[in-house]
Amino acid sequence: MKRIDKNSRRSRAVVVGNMVYLGGQVATDKAADIRVQTRETLHKIDELLTEAGSSRDKLVSATIWLKTMDDYEGMNEIWDSWIDPENPPTRACGEVRMADDDFRVEIIATAMI
Repeated sequence: MKRIDKNSRRSRAVVVGNMVYLGGQVATDKAADIRVQTRETLHKIDELLTEAGSSRDKLVSATIWLKTMDDYEGMNEIWDSWIDPENPPTRACGEVRMADDDFRVEIIATAMI
């Protein structure tokens, strides 16, 4: 088992065997709109997958939390341009109360290595 970017509370990713499990990733710019926050979040996912020895075309599943379903279309616009259409993961998307009210999207992902 390999833990990536850990502290006493969490690891941003954990590699177990040939799988990598990413914790919830959020944007850096909390003042940005849904498109920018989604783009930043997916960039973080790309970085973690690369560090773990994987990539977005090996995604198995993704869970997407939105602050409001009003952001669904904007998030999907960025998601659809990022995801490998030949290898889409399973996906769930829902509206939740975020830990920080400025976050508009949080994405949890699992991928093969």
